[in-house]
Amino acid sequence: MFIFTGKSGEQFGYDDGWQDDETFLYTGEGQVGDMEFTRGNRAIRDHAKDGKDILLFEMLGKSQPYRFLGEFACAGWQVDRGPDKNGDMREAIRFHLVRVGLEVGTSSDEDEKAPTKSLEELRKRAYDAVEPKKAASIMDAKVRLRKRSEAVKAYVLARAGGKCELTGKPAPFLRKSGEPYLEVHHTRRLSDDGPDDPRWVAAIDPTVHRQIHLGVDGDELNKRLKEKLKAIEL
Repeated sequence: MFIFTGKSGEQFGYDDGWQDDETFLYTGEGQVGDMEFTRGNRAIRDHAKDGKDILLFEMLGKSQPYRFLGEFACAGWQVDRGPDKNGDMREAIRFHLVRVGLEVGTSSDEDEKAPTKSLEELRKRAYDAVEPKKAASIMDAKVRLRKRSEAVKAYVLARAGGKCELTGKPAPFLRKSGEPYLEVHHTRRLSDDGPDDPRWVAAIDPTVHRQIHLGVDGDELNKRLKEKLKAIEL
């Protein structure tokens, strides 16, 4: 999904900008009247559920090139009062975008404790977490995104039950904690950074993981994994 920001949007009441090196406050679409979650605004809010990445570009000016600012995830949104194109006050949706890079993919070497919640509880927690919610401000956007990432990872690993979700074979070894070692793979991304949705994320054997990313048959394996996830997360 391609979205654009630039100084020209200020005349329509758009006031976008960096809050720090990783978070960007982005005004939704709609030049007149209250903004609603339709078309582009719905697409940004639901991008993880739809399996879409957000690519943000900056317009540098008339007849000038565009600058790529990076890949982002929507951590939430707020509603502010501000003028529309005609100068009338309206409610504007402003998205909390966080640069992708919060790792959720390959597990670290640290021991991980088995989840204490039931699989159904973990599933509910993960799906609740991936739905971007209204927030008072963008200040804690990175924390919200990290918690979402952790919720998805915990559920996916529990869902796998110690077996690779592509091959069905047991994990190749156990951690020092006794937990089976599997890695979390995002089927809709080249990398495994950032949060996602359980419908697009799988726990797989580490060798299979490398094969998907680097092997000559990686695309075919990833396609097969997507089909398996469709059956798992109906």
